[in-house]
Amino acid sequence: MLPLHDGALQIFNVEHGACALLTMPPAGNCHRILIDCGHNASTQWYPGPHLKQLGVTELQLMVITNYDEDHVSGFRNLIEQGINVHRILRNPAVTPATISHLKSEDGMGRGIDALVRVLTHFPQLDVAGTQFPLPNGVSVEWFWNPYPYFDDENNLSLVVVLDVYGFKFMFPGDMEKRGFRNLLNTNARFRAIVCEVNVLVAAHHGRDNGICEEMFDNWGCRPKLVVISDDYKQHATQETTNYYGSKAQGITGFRRDQGLRRVLTTRSDGELMFSFQNGYCIVS
Repeated sequence: MLPLHDGALQIFNVEHGACALLTMPPAGNCHRILIDCGHNASTQWYPGPHLKQLGVTELQLMVITNYDEDHVSGFRNLIEQGINVHRILRNPAVTPATISHLKSEDGMGRGIDALVRVLTHFPQLDVAGTQFPLPNGVSVEWFWNPYPYFDDENNLSLVVVLDVYGFKFMFPGDMEKRGFRNLLNTNARFRAIVCEVNVLVAAHHGRDNGICEEMFDNWGCRPKLVVISDDYKQHATQETTNYYGSKAQGITGFRRDQGLRRVLTTRSDGELMFSFQNGYCIVS
């Protein structure tokens, strides 16, 4: 069983994709937030069967950071497994019809198709405004670029900052440099929060087009740790670990290794778990 302590955040190894699960044990039932819904094609790991095996039938919140298939490839299976999703948080400027339009050029995968159908037939699942239940110790902030000012899926990503007992995790989807710059130029709260981030999940799976130098150099983003969710290196655009390492402060004691680690990758380190206990956050 997962050692929950005061809560746990898992970042799963879904190759070139994204999937993370926050589990918080409030009094009574656990509260779960799933951030993206990718799967691992090599191991055939899907979030739906994983949750069902744990006896989980309810997700209080699902966050969709990006409208590409690798962020939702497990969504159809999740629904087929009977997992009940209470609310969906995503870029509110993009309607289900617009998602279909954006995907018409490259084709719509099964996960995106299932997401569009659910959002179309169950609009009440969409988070409206800022009020939805969260467990004690957790807060969520999110930022997005408007459509049609941006008309590509990457720069329409939802940037989510998850605060768990004061530890801030940023999930920026596949946001690219132009999208980051627009948020920095137009949103004072976004400018303020980037310097508060403790763990940055690298945008676009660590690709170099997801790097916005101004966020680090001008606005003081200095996370303790950068996490890259991606599979084996296939392209030169994935050679960003040195850059991110130069911007992160680093941690010690990761899996009993006393050396300093600034960047963790699912391709090398596998599934990652951040465990919260007695005011501390420990990654293993």
